[in-house]
Amino acid sequence: MQLHRNPLPPLSRRDALHRIGAGFGSLGLAGLCGNVNTADAAQTSPLAPKAPHFAPKAKHVIQLFMPGGPSHVDTFDYKPMIAKFAGQRPKIVDRKSLRNTKNGLFPSPFGFKQYGQTGKWVSDIFPHTAQCADDICFIHSMHTNIPEHAGAMMMFNLGHLQPSRPSLGSWLCYGLGTENQELPGLVAMSPRAQPRGKAAHWGNAFLPGAYAGVYANIASMKPDSILSDLKNPHLTRAEQRQQADLLTQLNQFDLGRQRQDQKLESSIQAMEMAFRMQFTVPDTFDTSKESKTTLDMYGDSEFAKGCLIARRLVERGVRMVQLSHSVSGYDIAWDTGHGNILHHRELAQKSDQGIAALIRDLKQRGLFDETLIIWGGEFGRAPTSEGQKGRDHDHYGFTVWMAGGGVKSGFTYGATDEFGCSAVANRMHVHDLHATILHLMGLDHEKLTYRYSGLDFRLTGVAGNVVHDIIA
Repeated sequence: MQLHRNPLPPLSRRDALHRIGAGFGSLGLAGLCGNVNTADAAQTSPLAPKAPHFAPKAKHVIQLFMPGGPSHVDTFDYKPMIAKFAGQRPKIVDRKSLRNTKNGLFPSPFGFKQYGQTGKWVSDIFPHTAQCADDICFIHSMHTNIPEHAGAMMMFNLGHLQPSRPSLGSWLCYGLGTENQELPGLVAMSPRAQPRGKAAHWGNAFLPGAYAGVYANIASMKPDSILSDLKNPHLTRAEQRQQADLLTQLNQFDLGRQRQDQKLESSIQAMEMAFRMQFTVPDTFDTSKESKTTLDMYGDSEFAKGCLIARRLVERGVRMVQLSHSVSGYDIAWDTGHGNILHHRELAQKSDQGIAALIRDLKQRGLFDETLIIWGGEFGRAPTSEGQKGRDHDHYGFTVWMAGGGVKSGFTYGATDEFGCSAVANRMHVHDLHATILHLMGLDHEKLTYRYSGLDFRLTGVAGNVVHDIIA
């Protein structure tokens, strides 16, 4: 059987696997080749759709991740009392922060207006998102464990402070599989800079490798370069199909001799996924096929294009998309508020239109009700000033919002104190957020477990409560 146009030296199975797999480095093939807990990996994909524990509210998740810590009191948590007591340091805010700043209350330099039928107060740096206020469920009582970026980001995405646990998206793929076997179940994207901690935020840790996410750099919008080395230019599709089939046969023969080799079982699945992806991914990421109306609605920022791709991915059945915001290659863009919180305006300008367009686009296509959108960073910022015009990290209270996917629209849950210093009403920890997300997807966070090293692990650890009050 002729597999190549030009004769090549004979290859061992190991060399053949390496040569073919070398073209899929950006696809996270090494992650896909982890352990698989399945009886017959050659016959049944671990990513095949699975029944949820109960009827879900949502089928897909789009996470709009704002690493660096957006200031809640400058975006969505309006606190006019800060201006009344400007420069003062009431007892409620007189506490040690990460940098032990001793300055007084610092009023937001941005204006706030009321929007929608609910009269929701939103900062003027988010004029587009503000127009969608009646579609959004605002959670003003979030809190987390630490005010340090790396650990808090891990907590938000893994439910743990260290990069040793599976990501939220990996748990979703493990529990539900995915609807499109030609695309990964979890896709992580950002323009140029990966979030601090990189692959841990979409990794599988001890879960089978098939549940690892795939990362795409969307700085370039050329479909063939978003995932590098995606195609083999030297072989036709038919020739690659023959090659992949031959390698599968060799692997299955080897598997039969060894009786059980989980890594080899997974490699069979990984090779098949990689083959299918090289023809599906470029089309999925090709936004030029969208109408001019749609492209104009999203705008031309890198983040906006990521929002559009996120819609295209969930439209094609991808279980979860994680889109991280970065500006000019800086991985924790929203951390620029230390020196001057006015930098938040630029960050909002480069993400605002795309966020609003995503909400409207999903609604127009009938996908809003089945797609859960999550916006937020790893923590918030203090209402007091750091220096003259900046704000320090604050993990005691911050804002996250959700839309679509079974949550209440035009709803506000929880509250921080009058200065936005700490969550005081209906406090919601990150574990509670994760438990609620899983519930909306039809999964019981206490039953979604994986046995590893003699223990039954879960996303929420030994904590977490579903917040039913925000569910429609």
